[in-house]
Amino acid sequence: MMDWTDRHCRAFHRILAPDALLYTEMVHAQAVLHGDRERLLGFDACEHPLALQLGGSEPSQLAEATRIGAQWGYDEVNLNVGCPSDRVQAGRFGACLMKEPAVVAECVGAMRAVAGIPVTVKCRLGVDEQEDYPAFLAFIDTVAAAGCEEFVVHARKAWLSGLSPKENRDIPPLRYDWVYRLKQERPQLRIVLNGGLSTVEDSLAQLDRVDAVMLGRTAYHEPYRLHQLDCALAGREPLSREALLRAYLPYVENQLDQGVALKHISRHVLGLFHARPGGRAFRQILSEGAPKPDAGIELLGKALAATRPTLENAA
Repeated sequence: MMDWTDRHCRAFHRILAPDALLYTEMVHAQAVLHGDRERLLGFDACEHPLALQLGGSEPSQLAEATRIGAQWGYDEVNLNVGCPSDRVQAGRFGACLMKEPAVVAECVGAMRAVAGIPVTVKCRLGVDEQEDYPAFLAFIDTVAAAGCEEFVVHARKAWLSGLSPKENRDIPPLRYDWVYRLKQERPQLRIVLNGGLSTVEDSLAQLDRVDAVMLGRTAYHEPYRLHQLDCALAGREPLSREALLRAYLPYVENQLDQGVALKHISRHVLGLFHARPGGRAFRQILSEGAPKPDAGIELLGKALAATRPTLENAA
């Protein structure tokens, strides 16, 4: 979810899902050590509970980045060893590390030694030629021995060459049975299922077999589903899409007052009216208007008005 789940996205998703654990974009440990920390790590207090997702393969760098993340107030640090992009592989982090479980375990151990907050791991079922469940279980056991008690498992393996990141999200078959088996055989671990979950019903059904579910692109492209799932889990009635957008407006106004351009905020709400009357007009108004230098809060009101039926259409 790099370039997607920034602070503006997370502030919106917190309104949608008051009880969910939110994740940052993956940030390389070296960037945390040497980059603009306010830009990379800054967040609004409304985003809690919030996990900092790190990439990297050097235990000392990851440990220092974890220590910094804890100081910044994050509730959890997650080590991503599931991303298959070429850019990530070139830096020897992400999914390629599933071939080096001892390295991942060393990283987790170093991170836990300084964290003071939970350290979790996001992974795949394997990579490339890895096709057997015992190899996957051996990876989990090696990392768990270093103290990791929670794994977020994207229930597909990844091909490190020959498939794009998008294809790696679709082509390798889903193997939920491996994740179910993992939870059954390692009940002491907290297992979170990720991958292919697109409906509230599908997501709720998984909770009989695993501890939690993670939504990624579905939550971004169709954010109202995230709200529906959170409400279903909490026993609340969902709010209307309009009410959710209006609840976001004070944050938007505050960011505009600080000089943030509307386009950096409004892009995260484009899917709110997905497949709903006026949804296309809502998206078009924001997509065309938000990049303009004078775009302000009133543009969101204009887009919202496009979702309401006219008297002529309602008759």
